[in-house]
Amino acid sequence: MTRRLASVLVANRGEIARRVFTTARAMGLRTVAVYSDADAGAPFVADADVAVRLPGSTPAETYLRADLVVAAALRAGADCVHPGYGFLSENAAFARAVGEAGLVLVGPSPEAVEAMGSKLAAKELMVTAGVPVLPSTDATGLSGDTLEKAATDVGYPLLVKASFGGGGRGMRTVREPSELTEAVAGAAREAASAFGDGTVFLERLVERPRHVEVQVFGDHHGTTVALFERECSIQRRHQKVVEEAPSPAVGPELRERLHAAAVAAARAIGYVGAGTVEFLLEPSGDFWFLEMNTRLQVEHPVTEAVTGLDLVRLQFDVAAGRPLPAAAVAPPLSGAAIEVRLYAEDPARGWLPQSGRLADFAIPADTEFRPTSGPGIRVDSGVAAGGEVGVHYDPMLAKVVAWAPDRASAALALAGALQRARLHGLTTNRDLLVRVLRHPAFLAGETDTGFLDRHGLDVLAAPLVDDAGRRRHAVVAALAGAALRRAAAPVLAGLPSGWRNNPTVPQTTAFDAGTVHYRLGRSGPTADVDGDPVPLTVLGTTVTGPGRVRLDVEVEGLRGTYDVHADGDRWHVDGPDGATTLVEQPRFPEPTASVVPGSLTATMPGAVTRVAVAEGDEVRAGQLVLVLEAMKMEHPVVAPADGVVTSLHAEVGLQVETGAVLAVVSQETESEGDRDAS
Repeated sequence: MTRRLASVLVANRGEIARRVFTTARAMGLRTVAVYSDADAGAPFVADADVAVRLPGSTPAETYLRADLVVAAALRAGADCVHPGYGFLSENAAFARAVGEAGLVLVGPSPEAVEAMGSKLAAKELMVTAGVPVLPSTDATGLSGDTLEKAATDVGYPLLVKASFGGGGRGMRTVREPSELTEAVAGAAREAASAFGDGTVFLERLVERPRHVEVQVFGDHHGTTVALFERECSIQRRHQKVVEEAPSPAVGPELRERLHAAAVAAARAIGYVGAGTVEFLLEPSGDFWFLEMNTRLQVEHPVTEAVTGLDLVRLQFDVAAGRPLPAAAVAPPLSGAAIEVRLYAEDPARGWLPQSGRLADFAIPADTEFRPTSGPGIRVDSGVAAGGEVGVHYDPMLAKVVAWAPDRASAALALAGALQRARLHGLTTNRDLLVRVLRHPAFLAGETDTGFLDRHGLDVLAAPLVDDAGRRRHAVVAALAGAALRRAAAPVLAGLPSGWRNNPTVPQTTAFDAGTVHYRLGRSGPTADVDGDPVPLTVLGTTVTGPGRVRLDVEVEGLRGTYDVHADGDRWHVDGPDGATTLVEQPRFPEPTASVVPGSLTATMPGAVTRVAVAEGDEVRAGQLVLVLEAMKMEHPVVAPADGVVTSLHAEVGLQVETGAVLAVVSQETESEGDRDAS
């Protein structure tokens, strides 16, 4: 029976909420958002026709509260609920509550969600359906010898995995028995925080496989189809970073086997709606069931790009009772699409998440939130320039997708768009993504889950701008500062700042990258950074807006444009060679209180979830001191060297800000050690 859907509440936030709203509006549906206090100013809230506040900021207070979300849908007059991905999207109790409230869930039945909600139970179903699975066992309630025996039965190396949820949260790699207890405890804590359930299990680890998944769709009329595969092998912390369709490792025969296994998995639970069956693919062509996600995936745009289908529209159609159209039953496979997840994080510092204000955010694109029907760049983003990236949620800024007739063209187009993006205010993984997309091994299709480890972050996470380029950017920023000062001058604004008829003491601007000395003469500027000459010719300077300058610069016969954005003491330079952020140093720095040697400070705002030491404890280098949780991930804080915990300022539940001293580990001096020995 077909029913008309008129108003949808999206039980989610950020880019997926905006993505669903776009298709909903195109279909004539009224849109409803729910938002936490931390998201009150977020773009997705303004995108909706109406929005309902969920009091609080953390996921547990807001987006994970099924009762509040259902009540918001009823209050706003919605007749259906789209769960997006993450949060409650794979929560059977939520799916049931939506139905009991007389609303339509734009997703599978509670029974299907329940069947695949527990990865352990799902594995048993897959064995019955004839889908190959890896050895695994439930770790719930196990400890000591019992836990060690279970791990031995599964076999090392192994993974500790959250039974409910995904996205790499609640997952740890264990190679030695000594790592097992802490890995199980840490995974359980992280899973409980992210998904509301700390159940974890042990699974045999397949070394360096490809991560390949199949998009499936089912309707209420008995049709179940596979919409080709995606490869998501390049991951950090078991979270996908680069996704593509089709997989460069999958040919027609393997694709047929993958499709058959995925459809069998979906039919085993009478699946209706959009789902994804994930597999680990070995070089031999053998593959193993990993899990089934009973929702729309983050990486769904690459499937849309190569099929021309709007998967969100199909979700609404199926939820309304309509059969899958012919275009979805036998879709064409056209070209290649690659998606990258642009995160506010620092890959070179252990993928440290970043929070704060986005001073600028602009990515050259052809379309947003729509299936790509031809060559081009698509951006799905939940942030905007001037907005805040908070500590409560995942630090993904955008998904950037390229489609082209062939894989290499898509990769290079995507790398070019990322390099030209304006990303000011926060450190991002942009340079790493560009280097991955241009890497010869990636372009050759040589990808697996060990790609980042094998090629090394020392290479992949290195800035695109080299040392010489950084010095050049510093000079460009200093000259831009001079232009801004002259533009603001009440008289003779057309003269360059510091210009003299006769040579004089050079102008100076000190950045964290070095001190720039420059003179502006009749023939143009001469400059150096810390005494190292930087030859360049400025062909034109234009103030393009408040705090913004464009310089036309020639270096060794090569002419290029540099855009400079001054934001407080930060100077953002975007040039043909990449982007740099420089921090201007004060001329007269104020004295500040020194930090006690051995202090362990918070590198981000977060909450202390575990304290593993006490004052007076002796610790070894690398030993766990405490755990911070930020952006839905745990971040261990370890001792930098052997020593004694002489001061401890953290306790479980404490909220800390960046720079807060958490503990002090003092190293024993040789003489102290000698005294103790005597």
